[in-house]
Amino acid sequence: MTATITSLTGMRFAKGHGTGNDFVLIADPGGMRELASEQIAALCDRRRGIGGDGLIRAVRSRNIADGTAVLEENPAAEWFMDYYNADGSLSEMCGNGVRVFVHFLVTQGLVALEAGEKLAIGTRGGIKYVARLGEGYQVDMGPWGFIFPEESGQGSDSLVEASGLEVARPALSITLGNPHTVVALADLAELATVNLTLTPVVTPLPLHGTNVEFAVPAEPLVKDDVGHISMRVHERGVGETLSCGTGACAAAAATRFWAGSGAPDLWAVALPGGVLGVRFQPGPDGREHVHLSGPAVMVAEGVLA
Repeated sequence: MTATITSLTGMRFAKGHGTGNDFVLIADPGGMRELASEQIAALCDRRRGIGGDGLIRAVRSRNIADGTAVLEENPAAEWFMDYYNADGSLSEMCGNGVRVFVHFLVTQGLVALEAGEKLAIGTRGGIKYVARLGEGYQVDMGPWGFIFPEESGQGSDSLVEASGLEVARPALSITLGNPHTVVALADLAELATVNLTLTPVVTPLPLHGTNVEFAVPAEPLVKDDVGHISMRVHERGVGETLSCGTGACAAAAATRFWAGSGAPDLWAVALPGGVLGVRFQPGPDGREHVHLSGPAVMVAEGVLA
């Protein structure tokens, strides 16, 4: 292990994933263990560390600066998901990550949550409400929106250049508390040609960077009142991942917008790591909310040597 991990000797950790999107998880209720970006990157290193697409620190909201606003909005949001990308950079939210985070809290005995019950979780992307299902969890991701609303009406607001695609492709920029740029491709063969070992170039680039989704609509698009798409994703600060929860929501939102009136509210999004469910429905604030459902699995626990 690298020196930065050695400096964390004795720290307990867990490893979990949601449809292959994997995370290192640390319980730090008192907010006493802030990790440097170099330490986070070392822990997420797949050859010299534990390995993961990101790191999640479980902190009580009252013990982290970003938790102040969370508690003002809802005092019941006891826990804050302090989330970082694999390169150590800060991130607002992660749809797969928040499911795994809640499962971590449950399996560690930090919260009790029975099937059908709901938990409020603080994130930098706002409070997320997570319900435990018979299998897995469902997250109210909150309202979605356009990053560039003045340009989005025509169906695209940016261009994306990616290795494997001969020309730049039009794209639509979607926010779910974190930024996404969605590109529609013609078929699965074209999806397979995209080389996501290289970072796609997005013009214009959202202020804090963006995750880029390449989506292919099924043929037919809608079956039994459910929309179907396949996608791959390049996550900022990480690279290609097997799954991205907010990315699946963004791809479904963009495809539904492109499909026009009559498009369904329920979507099945196939990613390399598995299938996620996305549902659009009115929220308590009068805006349209996105609900993400899928599994969460804990695979290991340990202590850094």
